[in-house]
Amino acid sequence: MNDTEPPKPKPRKFYRLAAVRPEGDAFAVTLDGRVAKSPSGKPLAVPTVGLAQLLAEEWNNQGELIDFNAMPATRLAFTALDRAADAHQALAAEVARYAGSDLLCYRADAPEALAARQKDAWDPWLAWADAALDIQLHVAAGIMHHPQPEESLEKAARDAAALEDFALSGLAFATALYGSAVLAFAVMKGALDAVTAHELSRLDEAFQEERWGVDEEAALRTAARAQEACMIGAWFAALRQI
Repeated sequence: MNDTEPPKPKPRKFYRLAAVRPEGDAFAVTLDGRVAKSPSGKPLAVPTVGLAQLLAEEWNNQGELIDFNAMPATRLAFTALDRAADAHQALAAEVARYAGSDLLCYRADAPEALAARQKDAWDPWLAWADAALDIQLHVAAGIMHHPQPEESLEKAARDAAALEDFALSGLAFATALYGSAVLAFAVMKGALDAVTAHELSRLDEAFQEERWGVDEEAALRTAARAQEACMIGAWFAALRQI
């Protein structure tokens, strides 16, 4: 017996036009003039007009059926609305946890060419985190866990917790996507392009692909993550557009 539930049918598109309008101190996404709602029933209202426009564009790009899988920014907005307020400290702690095992800090023992590539590509961003965030992280060879300075992890948690819900939700998403709190902070602050950060995060994979070729399934995963990187870059850019 198969206990797997069948996928839920996609809802039929019920509106003609998604638009944006001011709603108090926020900007709401409207569907034929009515404010859209999150799954928990909260108004789809966000802090900047740029982010509201990004969401409205996703709604306007829907066909006969609404495919939420093709609406990643809207899904992230729903997360910010429905979950971030109650999970704010937990999200900040998750960012700090990633900083404690940040991808940029773990270097290959061999081959030498990969270790050199990691150093050239990643060291500048660890230096940026030190200068811009006052977060110092140490580099270790191999994959064994290497504890990071507690004060740096506390600083990462404080910086994350100080963000409003939409910025923090984006930061947590980017941190998990890249496996690096440093890259996520850099993208959020506009110091690093989101797609370039994705390329930095898969430096090891790219090195192996150069040597052994590209697996079709892996290529699909890479393409999906690249699309997520594009979305999170647009998300942070939209949050800066007041």
